[in-house]
Amino acid sequence: MTDWRRLSPRMLLIHPVQEVVRAAPALLGLLIAGTSSGGHGPLWSIAGVGVTVLLGTLRYFTTTYRITPEHVQVRKGLLQRKVLTVPRDRVRTVDVTSNVLHRVLGLARVEVGTGRSDRKGGGDLKLDALGAPEAARLRVELLHRQAAGAGVRETAGVRETAGLQETAEAPATRADPAETELAALRPAWIRFGPFTLSGLITLGVIAGFASRLASEGDVDLREVGPVRQMLGWFGSLSLPMEIAAAVIAVAVFVAIASTFGYILSFWGFRLTRHSSGTLHVNRGLLTTRATTIEERRLRGVEVSEPLLLRAVGGGRLIAVATGLRVGQGAQRGGSMLLPPAPRAEAESVAVRVLGGNGTDSPVTAPLTEHGPAARRRRFTRALGVNALVIVVCLPLWKWADLPSWTWITALAALPATALMAADRYRSLGHTLVPGYLVTRWGSLVRRRVALERDGIIGWNVERSFFQRRTGLVTLTATTAAGRQGYRVQDVTLAEGLRLASAASPGLLDPFLSDEDHPSRPYHDDTAISPSLG
Repeated sequence: MTDWRRLSPRMLLIHPVQEVVRAAPALLGLLIAGTSSGGHGPLWSIAGVGVTVLLGTLRYFTTTYRITPEHVQVRKGLLQRKVLTVPRDRVRTVDVTSNVLHRVLGLARVEVGTGRSDRKGGGDLKLDALGAPEAARLRVELLHRQAAGAGVRETAGVRETAGLQETAEAPATRADPAETELAALRPAWIRFGPFTLSGLITLGVIAGFASRLASEGDVDLREVGPVRQMLGWFGSLSLPMEIAAAVIAVAVFVAIASTFGYILSFWGFRLTRHSSGTLHVNRGLLTTRATTIEERRLRGVEVSEPLLLRAVGGGRLIAVATGLRVGQGAQRGGSMLLPPAPRAEAESVAVRVLGGNGTDSPVTAPLTEHGPAARRRRFTRALGVNALVIVVCLPLWKWADLPSWTWITALAALPATALMAADRYRSLGHTLVPGYLVTRWGSLVRRRVALERDGIIGWNVERSFFQRRTGLVTLTATTAAGRQGYRVQDVTLAEGLRLASAASPGLLDPFLSDEDHPSRPYHDDTAISPSLG
């Protein structure tokens, strides 16, 4: 189709509501301010709602789109008209989502990505909202085009509302391809929900909304009845009890909110492999989503273990693939292959996703340690900052009336920083196995990445001032997938060069002198087959 088309008229029932919800704090503030100043608060609020609804309505009349054999184009804007154009051969993802209101009205939100949506601006085209059948047909048209038509098939990550796939398929292709289940949610996994800390976001949203509402309405929250009573109760406690009560209250709220968030996001989770060469992830309770990843765009996997989740033996599995968003998080970006679950389950699913068995899998292969120089660097960086704070604060406390808690806190933090330094060193490791580079790093979030060696397009060798003093380098394998760069931190220069040369034979040769060139093959000869190393 080449004609300019509009969004669904049913969007007029959604966009005004969305705009009113977004402007709710300002509208409530307008009501309170108007009532307190002259008694015309309701009129001002009604006028504000009318303007907000008008702005939401105008989007239907000012937004059009069309699909040509070469481009996807969107025209939008009233005072400033914009035409966004994406070449069809650059389309990497089409996300089709439906929240509860969309599903009631039979609508969907379509987002066309070019593989750069993890960056600001990203080049995405958004159409909110289309009819569900039209959105599904558009997804099929953009991603399942044949070589005789718009060029080489470019299927990447696809997120869609459950049910849209079947609507979009032609009758001849309605039969689902053969599929193999790789993982499914077990009720016992919900116990990991409180340790994801996603409830902190909910707490922040509520606090921000309340703060903005109070600011717009010129309201002192400390004078509100329940808040005043709670502050009075806290004031009757000693300082240690106040801190303990606040920590417990926040922890309980965050745990409950995180558990509900886990259920809403991952209820009905199912990971399957289809014979058409794709991985499918289905999940969600109120907003049901399905993500499709073409396996030829998969460049590896990442086993992610945030500190609290790691403490209870949990982990997550994330796809390292081209065309999937990473800047907004794995869950929102569509690259989550397994929600927080037992770490052994994450490793087992990773083995099944990559193929092979657990004995020679890059996910379970033993790693090479980074040596005493890397360990000293971890402790020096961790303890040096604390020591510097103590050295600065002690004289200021003695001669400039600086509060004593400053240097006492820094002194008390020394054991914790030492433990973190030790944990950061234990997390370091790397190896090569047939077809994959494996690297691990991190403490607050430990990450183990298995990256396809064929997907490595370059290497960065970085040496800071302090690294040069200790003979260490940070080696970064650059790739078009995932985070677009995966580091092997604090290895010796000789080890880094051997690793890069073994992973990408000949790639570094033009940049190495005879002295720098590795004099022997990579040390882990047992992990590399002769054809790869």
